[in-house]
Amino acid sequence: MAQISIEVNGRPYAVGCEDGQEAHLIELAKMFDHQVRQVSQDMGQLGDNRLFLMGALLLADELADARSRLAALQADMGRVQTDRSRMETRAVAALESAARRIEKLGSE
Repeated sequence: MAQISIEVNGRPYAVGCEDGQEAHLIELAKMFDHQVRQVSQDMGQLGDNRLFLMGALLLADELADARSRLAALQADMGRVQTDRSRMETRAVAALESAARRIEKLGSE
C-alpha cells in the first residue's frame, strides 16, 4: 500500500492508497480541495469538519447531477437505437419489395 501526502485547505494529510493509484488520488484531493476552498471563500472559515462536510456535499450534488444527466443520455441513446433499428427494418423491407418488383418486371 502506498502512502501519499495530500493538501486540503492548506493542511497536509497522509493518506494510504493502492499501489498505482497515487496520481488518481492526488487529482481527487485537488478537486476536494477546490470545493473546500470555495466553501471557505463563500462562507468564511467554518472549521475543518464543517468545511469538509460542505465540500463533500457539493461534490455529492455534482455527482448526483452527473448521474442524472447520464441516465437521461442513456435513455436517449436507447430511443435512438430503437429508432435506428426500426429504420433499418423499414429499409430492408423496402429493398426487398423493390427487388421483388424488379424480378417481376424481368420475368414479364
